[in-house]
Amino acid sequence: METSSSATGGVRAGRLLRWRTVDIVVAAVLGVALGVVFWFWGMLWQATDVLFLAFPPAQAVLYGVWLLPGVLGPLIIRRPGAGVLTSIAAATVSALLGTGWGLMVLVSGLLQGLLPETVFALGRYRRWGMGAAVTAGAVAGLAPVAMDLTLYYPTWPLEYQAAYAVIVVLSAAAVAGVGGRLLTSALARAGALTPFPSARG
Repeated sequence: METSSSATGGVRAGRLLRWRTVDIVVAAVLGVALGVVFWFWGMLWQATDVLFLAFPPAQAVLYGVWLLPGVLGPLIIRRPGAGVLTSIAAATVSALLGTGWGLMVLVSGLLQGLLPETVFALGRYRRWGMGAAVTAGAVAGLAPVAMDLTLYYPTWPLEYQAAYAVIVVLSAAAVAGVGGRLLTSALARAGALTPFPSARG
């Protein structure tokens, strides 16, 4: 019985690691689509600076959109590395289109894909519900918190930094986590995820 169970686990692990052409194509398509959104969102971020002059950390409420690829990719494709690939693809497209943050967006893309990936990995790529998605989104938010407070806002007062961290994580949990899970379910209901296990919702 133990040998049979181990063999079954080995077969499942092998299937998980075996990327199909459709997996790669969908990760790329998601990355390109979200990269265009990133490009627009970057302009929106810069254009709305003036709206948050009274309390700059509040602008972090917009941040969740940038964390979406690292959560949505795994939820749809359900392969190890899907979050990293989708997030890096999106960051690359936004960099090619032009961004005020230069090539640092590629570093952000890597971290924002890697952190949520760890959440799904800890669930052995078996947990895809709302709880896992929200947790992955929140954890993804730790990447911009660490980078932004180190590179862009190191002179902010401690209370500003704390507020920024909380708002980024909440935005990430709501937009990337809840939004990513709801979007996956909507695509499944529409029949757009037929080649994937996520077609079941």
